[in-house]
Amino acid sequence: MEETRNKNGIIIAIFAVVAVLVFGGIYLTRNFGKSDKAISKEQAQKSLEKMVKSIEPKTGTPTKSSVEYVDDDTTADELPDVENNKLGVKATTSLYAEIYCSPEKAGSGSDGWMCDMAKEFNNKGYEVNGQKVSVQIRSVSSGLARDYIKTGKAVPDGFSPSSMFWISMLKEEGVETEVVAETTVRNVAGIVLKNSVYKTIMEKYGAVDMKSITEACEAGEIHMGYTNPFTSTAGLNFLACTLERYDIKSPLSDTAVEGFKKFQDNVPFVALTTVQMRNAADKGTLEGFISEYQTYINDPILSKNYKFTPYGYRHDNPLVAISSTTDDKKEVLKKFAEFCSTEKARKLAKKDGFEGMNDYQCEYPELDGNMLISMQNLYKLNKDSGNPVACVFVADVSGSMGGDRIQSLKDSLINSMKYINAENYIGLVSYNGDVTIELPIKQFDLDQQSYFKGTVENLFASGETATFDAICVALSMLKEQMEKTPEVKPMLFVLSDGETNQGYGLNDVKGVISGMNVPIYTIGYDADLDALKQISDINEAASINSSTDDIVYQLKQLFNAQM
Repeated sequence: MEETRNKNGIIIAIFAVVAVLVFGGIYLTRNFGKSDKAISKEQAQKSLEKMVKSIEPKTGTPTKSSVEYVDDDTTADELPDVENNKLGVKATTSLYAEIYCSPEKAGSGSDGWMCDMAKEFNNKGYEVNGQKVSVQIRSVSSGLARDYIKTGKAVPDGFSPSSMFWISMLKEEGVETEVVAETTVRNVAGIVLKNSVYKTIMEKYGAVDMKSITEACEAGEIHMGYTNPFTSTAGLNFLACTLERYDIKSPLSDTAVEGFKKFQDNVPFVALTTVQMRNAADKGTLEGFISEYQTYINDPILSKNYKFTPYGYRHDNPLVAISSTTDDKKEVLKKFAEFCSTEKARKLAKKDGFEGMNDYQCEYPELDGNMLISMQNLYKLNKDSGNPVACVFVADVSGSMGGDRIQSLKDSLINSMKYINAENYIGLVSYNGDVTIELPIKQFDLDQQSYFKGTVENLFASGETATFDAICVALSMLKEQMEKTPEVKPMLFVLSDGETNQGYGLNDVKGVISGMNVPIYTIGYDADLDALKQISDINEAASINSSTDDIVYQLKQLFNAQM
């Protein structure tokens, strides 16, 4: 009896050990790759190799299509409907003036100063030639407003960008304006540095200014970021000042270009949006970035942990009338500008964070529109220090992308080809339940462009969705390309509606994506933006959720910033 009992005990013990091993193994296997802990690049590459082997990607047959280049400016066709830009204040009378206004003063809360002014103005019952008048405020970023106006696709009566830069460029592009007010509300741009970094630069260089900050960046002592100079006033301001820092008399000279390239070598990325830049700072990727003073002072965490150093040209929010508007509407704009200059308006502006650092004066010479446009073009050619980009486009062709979504994806990719520098290396992957390498990575010469266009044209939607399988395959392609051309800057663009229902999940590949350190830009088509944003956030890339009629313009801006 005792012997039987002992045998049973041994059997139970053995079973328990086996169970622990088996189920523990299952648990460990189930969680393999799902840890939030960072893994090394070498570990990431090994894991990636195993994943791609299990995915077994297919190889497509590239198709050529003729690439037509015309001199016509297609910007008007690329622009989204102006109604996509939110009205902050609606007109209340039949005679009114519409103003395109930069978002930091045409939003809500502390970002709604001009909207608050407009509401009060509209309630006052002002008249022009015996008619009651009002203003209508539409929030439009300065760069986008410039494109609407210069193409004639949507022309307001008045324009109030953050600075005169955009008005100067419009003048260069043949659009005449009349200054109603050189300043509506005062603001400045600045570089915000972590308190500890600010102290270090002060101790080493004796001052914290554009010169010491750019020198510290060149030396790799700090990492900072700025925003896209094609769309952001602060970004364009920073670009201009950086070039002038190297050659103030001739900021387009070889000396300025070489200095800019050295600086860019240690800039992790140029952000498409301020949100992307701020997220990177929160994660520790950036120790400094650019901001307007009004944004800085309204953020208690930012103003407590960072020091603000003003730079460059003031952002004093001018108001101009477009010359083609009627005399009555110009008179409405003048009355509104006068209303915005009252003592009460100034007090409200100060409460919203404007009207700070009013003693700051710009020491740089005035820039005309031609110089500013040339600076943007110089940035496009030299932002990667002369090194090419290696990029794989990952296109979702699952069933949920059918109809307008897949057509928009195809149109936006084909249209945006012209914004990709020919020196870059481009590949294409499509996916549904399977992953297909449609186009291996090659330099984007005319031959590759022809294959890219033809292959994109032939994409069609069907089947399940294995987004992360496709990302793994694309990362593997980039890994191979970086071994051939180590100087390239790698990146991915995932174009999808955000749904995933097959293959690996985000937790399975998060460590690999982080370890490979390749930024993944996600472009959503009526998408589950949260799912796409999680992918982009891993390596501080941007995530864009665009309606089908503005994705073309969004991609253009993204490519101008990154490609």
